[in-house]
Amino acid sequence: MTDQTYQPTLSQLRAFVAIAEYRHFGTAAARLSVSQPTLSQSLASLENGLKLQLIERSTRRVLVTPAGKRLLPQAMATLEAADRFIASAVGDGRGGTLRLGIIPTVAPYVLPAVLPELRRRFPAMVPHVIEDQTARLLDSLRNGVLDVALLALPSDTGGMLEIPLYSEEFVLVVPDGHELSGRTGLSPAALDDLPLLLLDEGHCLRDQTLDLCRAQDVRPGPVGDTRAASLSTVVQCVAGGLGVTLIPEMAVAAETARGAMRIARFAAPAPGRTLGLVFRGSTARTEDYEQLADVIRTQRPM
Repeated sequence: MTDQTYQPTLSQLRAFVAIAEYRHFGTAAARLSVSQPTLSQSLASLENGLKLQLIERSTRRVLVTPAGKRLLPQAMATLEAADRFIASAVGDGRGGTLRLGIIPTVAPYVLPAVLPELRRRFPAMVPHVIEDQTARLLDSLRNGVLDVALLALPSDTGGMLEIPLYSEEFVLVVPDGHELSGRTGLSPAALDDLPLLLLDEGHCLRDQTLDLCRAQDVRPGPVGDTRAASLSTVVQCVAGGLGVTLIPEMAVAAETARGAMRIARFAAPAPGRTLGLVFRGSTARTEDYEQLADVIRTQRPM
């Protein structure tokens, strides 16, 4: 049984969180700028004090035990609170590292404006950007690898809080000369039988497009084996005459600037998505994320 009088140190908690995050003692030690023996000793002291095994280590892998998984969110919340305390003490409540996850269908269009504005408004903040698919970003949030993620809502993930940012419409991209080029007021039924190009599995835009087709009983035509991992590739396939695709409004200006393609728009209420910030409910940095949300809203791509 854990000694109720035991008080772990911040160094011990940082060692535990780093090992749980990176699942590698060498990497965790390097990130904390300590030696591996020091890191191992900090973890051992924490486990001895709690009388619990938090990390299971073998010659092949590092695992977080059930007890470790249960205590990890609280350890991260404690460290976040400590970081906020120090930042406030030196006069900047927005200091420290911000590990921001962002989905690929948002990152190229939001970051060019958001990152400079973050530097201007919060010079003590050090953003680390991780671009990945939604499921992996949410997993990284749960495991403490990320602080906050910008993705499509709802996340439908327990233990998370959300800050809605804004909604945007989907736009149909077609090859130059297509019969739908320049059209407005389209019904989703217009997608019936069209060769609809999609992103690879795992991208939320793919899922949203398929959900739209199912909801409207739309059956797109075949596109063969064409697949793409980025919007840029999908759009260039459209320009090459391989099909049509849906892209979010924020991507239109950047992605249709190159190649022979045109757009068409849907009638209101047009299909679309809502973007927002997602973060752990246990965090002590909710105010930081509200400030981040304000920056993203003001720098919204038009």
